[in-house]
Amino acid sequence: MTSSVPAFKLRPPVQPPHALTRPRLLHRLDTATEPVVVLSAPAGAGKTVLLTEWVRGPAARGACAWLGVDARDNAPERLWAGIAHAVRQAGADLPRGLGERVWTAESWLDETLPALLTAVGAAGPLTLVLDGLEAVTDTGAWRTLGDFLTRLPPGVRVVLSTRHRPGAPLPTLSARGLVAELDLYDLAFTPEEARAVLTALLGSEPGAADARALYEATEGWAAGLCLMGRALARSGNAPRTAAWAARGRQAVTAYLTTEVLDRLTTEQRRFLLRTGVLAELGAGACQALAGDRAGVLLDDLARTVQLLVPVAGETSAYRHHRALAALLTDVMASEGTDTVAALHRSAARWYARQGRTTEAVRHWTLGGDEAEAVAAVLDGWEKEISAGRGARVARWLDVLSRRTVAADARLCVVAAMTALADGAPAAACRWLDVALLRETGDRSLGEDGTVGDAAAAVRAVARCLEGEVLDAGRLGDLAVTGNPPLTSWRALAATARGTALLWTGRYAEAEALLGEASRDAHACGHGLALVRALGLRTVCALLAGRPGPARALSDEAHREIAAAGLARHFVSVPAHLGRAGLLLGADRLDEAEQALAAAEAVLADPSRTVGEPHLRALCLAVRARLENARHDTDAARGARRAAERAAAACESPGVLTALLGRAGGHRPAAPPAEPRPEDLSAGERRVLRALCGSLTLREIASELYVSHNTVKTQVRAVFRKLGAHDRTEAVTRARESGVL
Repeated sequence: MTSSVPAFKLRPPVQPPHALTRPRLLHRLDTATEPVVVLSAPAGAGKTVLLTEWVRGPAARGACAWLGVDARDNAPERLWAGIAHAVRQAGADLPRGLGERVWTAESWLDETLPALLTAVGAAGPLTLVLDGLEAVTDTGAWRTLGDFLTRLPPGVRVVLSTRHRPGAPLPTLSARGLVAELDLYDLAFTPEEARAVLTALLGSEPGAADARALYEATEGWAAGLCLMGRALARSGNAPRTAAWAARGRQAVTAYLTTEVLDRLTTEQRRFLLRTGVLAELGAGACQALAGDRAGVLLDDLARTVQLLVPVAGETSAYRHHRALAALLTDVMASEGTDTVAALHRSAARWYARQGRTTEAVRHWTLGGDEAEAVAAVLDGWEKEISAGRGARVARWLDVLSRRTVAADARLCVVAAMTALADGAPAAACRWLDVALLRETGDRSLGEDGTVGDAAAAVRAVARCLEGEVLDAGRLGDLAVTGNPPLTSWRALAATARGTALLWTGRYAEAEALLGEASRDAHACGHGLALVRALGLRTVCALLAGRPGPARALSDEAHREIAAAGLARHFVSVPAHLGRAGLLLGADRLDEAEQALAAAEAVLADPSRTVGEPHLRALCLAVRARLENARHDTDAARGARRAAERAAAACESPGVLTALLGRAGGHRPAAPPAEPRPEDLSAGERRVLRALCGSLTLREIASELYVSHNTVKTQVRAVFRKLGAHDRTEAVTRARESGVL
């Protein structure tokens, strides 16, 4: 071994100005009981600054030997010459001539290693810091270092600081519990530490918005935060505009170019740049952009650069650190937009082949091929919606511009269905209104549907969710007639029409249509429609006094809910209420409570913009019955009153009123007296005459120049006074009694 080791390598470097004391990390180093400590993080993470403070402070145990490792140490004899000088300077009594001998593998194991271990072991508590160990890539040097680390005598610790994730023997030592590790996440500044650094750089505490923006841009990476902070400090009292952010970004770019990009091979650099367009780096996507060796390069760069951050929950997927992503974006932009667009389109084609529509839509859009992005949405939306994954489709639509969605009637229907699946019927209707204004372009939707067919079915379901069962029934009837069997649109329309019949007490007709809806939904694989139809059939059979069929339907509904993972989706509410009613009838109160609580939890979800009034009233009615069965009079009375208020706000509340009459042993309501013309107000008679036609309640309101809510209130009053459940029955009774 040679004895030529520069003195500056044997002492820690001078600390930079504004260096932040980090007690939490100093404590980690001081309290680590493992003989080997590894600081493994990318350039600029603050490894050297932390270790310099630690070895100079009271936290370090015993004597400290320091060796700053560089490329000249990339050989066993050079590395161990430096280590020998470092431990001798720290007070270890090495044998004379230990650093002078010619190094060979035999002399290393037979003479040098035993003498070195004996000397450092006799020196008492000793810490050896090897800083910059990424410079050592020679296998012989690492093998000898492994020999040393696996045989450390008691009282000796070795601290390794490296930009790379070290290989053997560290994994073996880690498995034996002999290694303490600090990585990029440990070394990253916390928000509080970042604010302290910025305060020191600026001379005053930064604004909350500035501090948050810098922290998010750098993810707490020390070098990036300091460089951006200095750019902010140079801006003085000037407004925090894009100019200072650009200066900070340029400084970070220059640092990463020097410390990362310029140290890569041509192949590694090409890989990083071509995959810079990806939000997530997996072997398949990288191969599509960078060739067959992409998987090997990805693993190698993840180990050596460490600014490729593992994606949570993925075993071999990474993302670019935000600072690195900004650098790659800048470099790729200098190569021309055509190159970047071509890479995005290549990525989109790969993701489309994998069925990963979210990523495909994003890359088609960024690649400037909006037509392909639209095609990807239209090809995949129905499967996702029907499975209850509407949030995924919403993300696709968010990637497209709002103008693009609004300009295509098909996308408007997709947006309407997405809103409907999220329990937002008003938003769904607004999108349908936009769709019907688009008279040009392709109007086909799915295999057998059109925009008009779809809009009719969606609007009927939306009316159901808003509690407008009369309109829902009429619109559902038209949509059922206009759509062929075994399609999702007919399943939705039949569900809407069946729901209207259910709440107007026409159970046999409701069961027939809901049965058709179940059949159609099952045939086309529409999970949401199937679960809702089966749940409503359960409620229908239960209200009709048929507990046997209700039980079978309830079991089927819950099998579908479990298979599709829809227990928390609003379409599961009828099934939960049906099961609660069945269990209540069987006097299984605890189980009924669980089923009812499931329905209540879904209805209480704040993310839904509207609740289906009839189901809310039914839920309260079941709660009243359950509390009554428990003999909790106060709770039963409170629930019944809430249910009565909810039922009174519903269109066609007759079924609910009858159910509430049975809750708590109330006497059945007396049959309504024969209506007389004077029982109806002038406004109610006008609305009654309008009910004879085919106008919806909204259209009636427009014709009479009154609000929609006024018409709804008058219709409820007409139904109550005539003892009717729906508009057909109201008109019939009015004519029989001479009111019309």
